[in-house]
Amino acid sequence: MPSSRSCLTWEPFRAIGYITTGGVPFSLQRLGTETFVTVSVGKAFHVYNCAKLTLVLAGPQLPKKIRALASFKEYTFAAYGSDIAVFKRTDLVVTFTKHEEKVNMLYLFGEYILSADIKGDLFIWAFRGAKPSSEPVGNISLGDKFTPTCIMHPDTYLNKVIIGSEEGPLQLWNISTKKKVYDFKGWDSSVRCCVSSPALDMVAVGCADGSIHVHNIRYDEELMSFNHEIRGDVTALSFRTDGQPLLASGGSSGVISIWNLEKRRLHSVIREAHDGSIVSLHFFANEPILMSSAADNSIKMWIFDNNEGDARLLRFRSGHSAPPRCIRFYGNGKFILSAGQDRAFRLFSVVQDQQSRELSQRHVAKRAKKLRVKEEEIKLKPVIAFDCAEIRARDWCNVVTCHTDTSKAYVWRLQNFVIGEHILTPSSETESLIKACTISACGNFTILGTEGGWIEKFNLQSGISRGSYIDGSLSLQCAHEGEVVGLACDATNGSLISAGYRGDIKVWDFKSCKLKSKFNVGKSVTKIAYHRANGLFATVADDMVLVLFDTVSMKMVRRFEGHTDRITDLCFSEDGKWLISSSMDGTLRIWDISLARQIDAMRVDVSITSVSMSPNMDVLATTHVDQNGVYLWVNQALFSPLTNVDSYASGKHVRNVLLPTVSSAERSEEEEPIKKSQDSNQSNIKPFVIMDHQIPDMITLSLLPRSQWQSLTNLDIIKVRNKPIEPPKKPEQAPFFLPSVPSLSGEILFEPPSSKETDGSTTEDIGHKKMADLSSHFSRLLQSCGELESYSAFTDYLKGLSPSSLDMELRMLQIIDDDEVEESEEPRPELHSISLLLDYFIHELSCRNNFEFVQAVLKLFLKIHGETIRRHSTLQEKVRKLLDVQSKVWQKIDKMFQSSRCMVTFLSNSQF
Repeated sequence: MPSSRSCLTWEPFRAIGYITTGGVPFSLQRLGTETFVTVSVGKAFHVYNCAKLTLVLAGPQLPKKIRALASFKEYTFAAYGSDIAVFKRTDLVVTFTKHEEKVNMLYLFGEYILSADIKGDLFIWAFRGAKPSSEPVGNISLGDKFTPTCIMHPDTYLNKVIIGSEEGPLQLWNISTKKKVYDFKGWDSSVRCCVSSPALDMVAVGCADGSIHVHNIRYDEELMSFNHEIRGDVTALSFRTDGQPLLASGGSSGVISIWNLEKRRLHSVIREAHDGSIVSLHFFANEPILMSSAADNSIKMWIFDNNEGDARLLRFRSGHSAPPRCIRFYGNGKFILSAGQDRAFRLFSVVQDQQSRELSQRHVAKRAKKLRVKEEEIKLKPVIAFDCAEIRARDWCNVVTCHTDTSKAYVWRLQNFVIGEHILTPSSETESLIKACTISACGNFTILGTEGGWIEKFNLQSGISRGSYIDGSLSLQCAHEGEVVGLACDATNGSLISAGYRGDIKVWDFKSCKLKSKFNVGKSVTKIAYHRANGLFATVADDMVLVLFDTVSMKMVRRFEGHTDRITDLCFSEDGKWLISSSMDGTLRIWDISLARQIDAMRVDVSITSVSMSPNMDVLATTHVDQNGVYLWVNQALFSPLTNVDSYASGKHVRNVLLPTVSSAERSEEEEPIKKSQDSNQSNIKPFVIMDHQIPDMITLSLLPRSQWQSLTNLDIIKVRNKPIEPPKKPEQAPFFLPSVPSLSGEILFEPPSSKETDGSTTEDIGHKKMADLSSHFSRLLQSCGELESYSAFTDYLKGLSPSSLDMELRMLQIIDDDEVEESEEPRPELHSISLLLDYFIHELSCRNNFEFVQAVLKLFLKIHGETIRRHSTLQEKVRKLLDVQSKVWQKIDKMFQSSRCMVTFLSNSQF
């Protein structure tokens, strides 16, 4: 039977690397002294603090992709499909559902939110109140020949908005009377954007033909115009509001142009501002800061602080603008190295998104500006393969990369997040493209393989060649007759394994560079993977079959079949027991090497291009076709073992799962019916019941500080230790702040404190009253939790008490006159509370929750109420049950600790 560890299931966790997607304009707002920006991330939204562009809020997942955004204070409005969701932070408040077509615009206008769809229907919604209404307060039909593209409110124009159209004309509407006020002819080009200027009656209109028009809407006269043709459509506009007459415009080419309105000419240009079409531009109010977002998955802030008035990049957040093709976990699973088709080499943080960054290629912007070329031409070509080693990361470069159509390899230093100074060029007679690379286990050497079959070793510290691997039996002076598709080095730097495209696998002596052995797999090899600990070598051929070889005996040990399309990537788990493979058929399969069988398989809608498993084997990372992010999957087997491995062993059963999302994990399609059936079974349960779940055969600790629960068992010692040595002494002179009263003799008389409060009760009575209130709250909470059979709230209450307060709560239940009422038949409230406490201890010990805290409270409870329990037979039955539960739980714990105690005893008595 397979072990429970082999029965694993990978479930969606989350997607990283997404900053802003979908081409949706951002929404900017100011709360107090801070400014926040809300951006769309596919089907969810993110809120960033503009001070450092830190992520402060991630919205929930919506059924469809977001098409428009608006925000006001804590409210966020997100249009998806024909619906509009209203969130208060992350809680859904109401959904507007009156639109029949897709909503493509949202505009915040005073106490209303305006929404327009592609059909030309505009709805007016009121949202300021106790709860926004789901019914609109008005509706405007713009006509069949008027497709709205933008909405803008001109300053000082009460209740009026200007709406631009795809056909070219603009309309001025009064939303209060729902009547059209005026028609603007336009400029025979589709209107893309429209913004209001700080000057009254002036607006700027951007058109699809690349023209910008500054128009006086009061007299319907054009004041000036600018030509933006060479930079594509005008997609975004923004006026500077700190006194400088500047207008910023963004185009579909990714260039931001700054226009001087006084001189009526181009002021400056931010070239290569973005790698995609500009989506939004916004000048901060009374600040020389411009924020921009584009379709390249980035947000940038520019500041105009130099004498020439040019902008420089202030801060930014970005991800891949093109799909990544190679990924690898780094830094004990906390980071992921990712190489994308956008020529960027990035380091993503799995723990904190703010730590993600792009590795520098050394002054790309300055070199591009000096040579008058695009930054894309200066950057290195996309990475096709790379390898990394952490052992010498602080000493020299520890990453090597191979690039598309490049005959050189580049090294990177992750310690400084920068490209290294050495460029590795193989010394073969003919120049050949580099296709494979690997780094030795010691971190001192890197080995490169070329398209022409040449293999050469380099020193990473100096970049000097340290020898070539040549097979003397070949006609050419090289290692393989064809392309080198993979390289691997063993754990002791004793051997180098290389694989050629024609199926020849060769083992070389690492130091002498001589051939030790070779064999042929009989078919073309496209990809390899090697595990240093167990010496297993996995190959992928064109027949979509995974074959494993033992590099010591040079024999085939495993063969796995199941994929129906080209295998794109494969990797070993850290312990060498699993092999993970991905394919263009959209499946991800996990193979158990020791059992020689498939143990899990899942299919996604988008084909997988790369896969990597974390060293802790708890997280799996994948990349997909046409997806710019990195998707993380969590190993559920670490928390709940499964037993349905047999259904996956045949290779026919594949789970259909959804891709992870940026906000929350979604369940697989197969789990939805299970979840629905569970919900139907729980429909008869009384409301507000919170079930206490526990992982089988495991114990949960309270996570409280050790001093807090240990103090409960040593309260008597602590009280004796803290007892004052001498009684307090009366002060010889009265303190100066005592209230005084005037007297005829001139002597100072002090006003004696009143022994009664305003209601006639003494201070001592008030103290007793407070203690009684605390005790009653303690009993009521315990009783309510006992009725619901869920003690989580009561446990949280006990955790929040200090040791002395908890001791006082338990002593308040103590029966002082126990001898007089031992045989009395009248029920005592204290006995009922003690009985409920025994039920609480039985429940918590049975569930094995908060184990060390419950043990400490139980010891204190028995110390205080042990005599009372001995005198009452009704409590003794529950105590016997408590003893049985305690014995069973402790026997399990003692059994688990026994092997550890034996090992420690054996090692402590051994002499080495």
